[in-house]
Formats: sequence, structure tokens, C-alpha cells
Amino acid sequence: MFWLVASTVLAACMATGMIFIRMRAARRPASVRKIILPPLFMSTGALMFFVPMFQVEWAQVAEAISVGILFSLFLIKTSTFEVKEGEVYLKPSRAFVFILFGLLALRIVLKMIIGQNISLGETSGMFFLLAFGMIITWRLAMLYKFLKIEKTMKRSLSGSS
Repeated sequence: MFWLVASTVLAACMATGMIFIRMRAARRPASVRKIILPPLFMSTGALMFFVPMFQVEWAQVAEAISVGILFSLFLIKTSTFEVKEGEVYLKPSRAFVFILFGLLALRIVLKMIIGQNISLGETSGMFFLLAFGMIITWRLAMLYKFLKIEKTMKRSLSGSS
């Protein structure tokens, strides 16, 4: 029970941190680097799977990543870009806060259900994969949207010359 509460508090703190980071990021122009780096940094967490306690079956990997991809659809829908003064910015969404906390609540419920049937280590591994599947899918969609806008901007600049 202690670990469930501790991990829930930690997840809530991380979600709150994400909201503040996202709000600050909206004040500065977006870039390919800013879109790609978060999942790259998060990927180091996969080192946990070298520890036998965190290893999961392939079916669990597929389940966790599939749920992460499903969850990412909400983030993809609310992540839009806008062009201001020739720069591309991530447009802040009011729904993002509600979606992030809604996903957090859903993850907590799933964690309580799954945690009754599998070990803490396996649960941790699955939820890492869920989060990674979510952020990778979301960031790839953001990258696609960003590059599409940049391409349109370049075309319009070359067309007006």
C-alpha cells in the first residue's frame, strides 16, 4: 500500500511539473530538438529492464504500449501549433490540464487493478512502457505537425520572393 501511495504522489507531482513545463514552453518557439529530446531522455528509463524484478512478458509489453498509444490520442488532439511573427509556437490548450490529470487518474485506477495480480516490479515496468508508448506517439505526431507547418512557411516565403 505504501508503494502505491508513494508512486501516486510522485506521478501527481510529475503531472503537475509537466503542466508548468508545457506552459513555459508555449512562450518560446518550438523546434525539432525540443520535440524530440523528451522521449530521448525518457528512453534511458528502459535500463530498468536489465533488473529481473522489472522484466515483463512480451504480451504485457504489447498491452502497455497499446494502451500508451491509445492514451496519446488525447494529447495529440490537444497539441496544436500556431505561427506568430514567423516562428512556430505550441498553442496552449486549456484541455491539456484536464486530460493530463484524467490520464493520471485512469493510470492510478489501472495500477490498483493490475497491481493486485502482478508484482510491483512488473507493474512498474508496464507503466514505464505505457508512458513511453504515450510520449513517443504524441511527440512523433507533434513532430509531423511541426514539420508540416515549417514546410508550408518555407513554401509561402519562397513563393512571395
